[in-house]
Amino acid sequence: MGSRTPLFAEHQRLGAKIVAFGGWDMPLHYGSQIEEHHAVRREVGMFDVSHMQPVDITGNDAKAFLQYLLANDVAKLKTPGKALYSCMLNQRGGVVDDLICYFLEPDRYRQVVNAATADKDIAWMQQQCGGFNVNIDRRDDLAMIAVQGPAARARVEPLLPEALRGPARELKPFFAAERGDWLVGRTGYTGEDGFEILLPAERVVALWQQLLDAGVVPCGLGARDTLRLEAGMNLYGQDMDDDIGPLESGLGWTVAWEPVERAFIGREALEAKRMSPNLQKFVGLLLTGRGILRAHQRVILDGKPAGEITSGGFSPTLERSIALARMHASRDPETLDHCEVEIRGKPVAARILKPPFVRNGKAQIAI
Repeated sequence: MGSRTPLFAEHQRLGAKIVAFGGWDMPLHYGSQIEEHHAVRREVGMFDVSHMQPVDITGNDAKAFLQYLLANDVAKLKTPGKALYSCMLNQRGGVVDDLICYFLEPDRYRQVVNAATADKDIAWMQQQCGGFNVNIDRRDDLAMIAVQGPAARARVEPLLPEALRGPARELKPFFAAERGDWLVGRTGYTGEDGFEILLPAERVVALWQQLLDAGVVPCGLGARDTLRLEAGMNLYGQDMDDDIGPLESGLGWTVAWEPVERAFIGREALEAKRMSPNLQKFVGLLLTGRGILRAHQRVILDGKPAGEITSGGFSPTLERSIALARMHASRDPETLDHCEVEIRGKPVAARILKPPFVRNGKAQIAI
């Protein structure tokens, strides 16, 4: 038996299929993964993401510590509530984890890290904080619900504490509003608009029920994965990990190279990779032949192995199979249109394109 969120009994009550995920017992779906996917793209759905781990970084050196810890630069965060997506790297330039960091006050930040890596992440932060006047606090007292889709914000706002309703209504993308122990961020992992809501764990069941009563569809990990894949969003442990860095995972845009004097962990390794002619490229694939794209299938060019799929599956929105893949640098994928993928020992035709595949309910590629 794995760890369970405060909403576990609610998932059982709703008939969810429970699976093990990163040490947690989580809902895969509540009957139909595809219907849940469409609910988010077309109207509104919600996810229990209480297995994700909030970590508060506080103290006089909080900013300086995070500038050293993260590949992106928290100095970009000028306004309280602004959020930043970043990778946390090791000295080799591999990704310890990817996370969102919220700037709350000059000496107070909140990071939300992945469930399966939370213990490793916190241990890594603690190992790196020597010489900095900071506190690293694991917020196990908080739970989290993500409400996503074109109708998400309208459904959520009336259910928030009164002091949060106005600020939430005015939030721009990648900003958050905080009142007491509640934090509402206009962020997500689906390619749709919506909120991620952090709140006291003892209040999360009541909010979940209010959202159900408001017609918000409960969604599981299955829909969460197909939505993020369509949106071209990476999954830690598949698209990048401790040995694979941001430059070969399509996340070069998250690395802040300026100012050049900022010495963040992994910078030297990334600088070397950045100049290497052998740096692999991260691409999207759309299958034009028959089959389903899956992680670890080989990408083929001119009859020879040219890379590997990192994430793949069926796109309910496009009704086609799509994937993210890492390709060798012997030929620049940006100059190529087509390749093949080895499926059950046979080459199947595919197109090479740039993610995302779907955003805000609309296809971003030509079918």
